[in-house]
Amino acid sequence: MSAELEDPRTYFAAERTFLAWIRTGLGLMGVGFALARFGLFLREFQANQHAPVHHTGATVDSGVAMVALGVLVNLAAVSHHIKTVKELRTGSWIPGRIATNAVVLALLLALIGIGTGAWLLLLR
Repeated sequence: MSAELEDPRTYFAAERTFLAWIRTGLGLMGVGFALARFGLFLREFQANQHAPVHHTGATVDSGVAMVALGVLVNLAAVSHHIKTVKELRTGSWIPGRIATNAVVLALLLALIGIGTGAWLLLLR
């Protein structure tokens, strides 16, 4: 085993990365919860104003989808952390690998952002 892998700082770095992923998952769940609740608030507000309710459920559905995405991110973080620590212990860890989970999440969030922006432009 190399001296680099025996250094506890390597494990601390893995721990920090794991905690960053957990924060990301919790953030996604928080935004999803707020989005879903905002949709329910709008529906209640329109009902109290005796205005016709034109609700598609998109806000609640997208909020639930964001919560689900946050849960998936947290599950993937646990899986990746366990794998990384095992690789560090056995000495099979390879530095410089692309963090595919991060790339996939970034692309997915970019697509969601583009879709949301287009939807908001259509609502004008």
